[in-house]
Amino acid sequence: MKQFDVPVIYRSPLISAIKKKRKQEDKMKKPASPSGRDFTPSLLDLGPVQFYLARHFGFCYGVENAIEIAFRTIEENPGKRIFLLSEMIHNPQVNEDLQQRGVQFLQDTYGKEIISLDEITGDDIVLIPAFGTTLSMEEKLRAKGIAVEKYNTTCPFVEKVWNRSEQIAQKGYSIVIHGKPKHEETRATFSHSSSNAPSVIVNDMVETIELGKYITGEKNAAEFYTEFKGRYSDGFDITKDLQRFGVVNQTTQLASDTQAISDYLRQLMIKHFGLNDSTIGERFADTRDTLCYATNDNQTAVSGMLETEADLAIVVGGYNSSNTTHLVELCEKTLPTFFVTDEEKILSADEILHFDYHHKQELHTINFLPKNEPVKILITSGASCPDALVEGIIRKVAGFYGVATKVDVLAAQIM
Repeated sequence: MKQFDVPVIYRSPLISAIKKKRKQEDKMKKPASPSGRDFTPSLLDLGPVQFYLARHFGFCYGVENAIEIAFRTIEENPGKRIFLLSEMIHNPQVNEDLQQRGVQFLQDTYGKEIISLDEITGDDIVLIPAFGTTLSMEEKLRAKGIAVEKYNTTCPFVEKVWNRSEQIAQKGYSIVIHGKPKHEETRATFSHSSSNAPSVIVNDMVETIELGKYITGEKNAAEFYTEFKGRYSDGFDITKDLQRFGVVNQTTQLASDTQAISDYLRQLMIKHFGLNDSTIGERFADTRDTLCYATNDNQTAVSGMLETEADLAIVVGGYNSSNTTHLVELCEKTLPTFFVTDEEKILSADEILHFDYHHKQELHTINFLPKNEPVKILITSGASCPDALVEGIIRKVAGFYGVATKVDVLAAQIM
């Protein structure tokens, strides 16, 4: 896979060494799972505190690609005004670094205008974030003379979803999108899919079940337009447009959730239309190839990590990061889980600030570290989180046990 030129401030010698060693060891291991892949965590044993690092975490291909383009653009265009359509990725440190280098945001993550497009000229540079953007926004930027394609950092795996949507649309399928309706990526995917076929967004299985009732006629068609207001394409006809469709997703959703939604709708179509496995293609498109490899690997790695007995889990990433939130969701089913942005949130050996994504608020917890030794901590991070932040947390917690220097010793041994 391509190697990207990412600023060294985001790298971690310790984490890089662990990941490199793990790759080398994996080549020699027998298959540890039915799929032939090993998702057991890596142990960093510091004596009184032990860290178990997920097999996969941190920057993914799309994020590194976006960061490389953004920083290269800044370096190659001194004196030019550079704008980001919205946050580059959902990581506060990266976005702050870009702003400190003069990059300005045109919108917030919900599409609310911060700087008017009227202020933009053809001499300016506008970066498209990794989530992509809507077709209407691309048209507005082109109308101002902005070279949209030249500074487009849209993740290739997001574009893969758009391309797959277009392919099945050409075969007469409508599109059901599994995604958070207000998320930038979902808005972009909806824009692209609805330009080719009737499209509708579902947030979760609960909404999927309700959508299914319109397909079967269990619910009155007129209610659909109220229940799914703002989530269906212009001219969408609930009595006709879900007779034949495929499911695609916001790439940062739980892969298992998307698969469950797809499986549910597939079985519903089989039962409702009297189909079987050989004829289901008449009504339901196979879109399993739209699931993002990085999202899937990170989530599977967390599931593998949770098989290890531990006291708590720490998940690092931006509070508005969808893929990170899903890692938290997986961890908290098993262990006390603390969702933090960086080491500064760990105030002391007794106190921590962490995010409750259910209620969208930061909590202050006392005595988050148990008194027993060794303390066993599972740790992972989102796809937009720099490895340097994970190392920072490891070093800070190690310091509470007087073993911070062991981190350097272990790093040297691993290298």
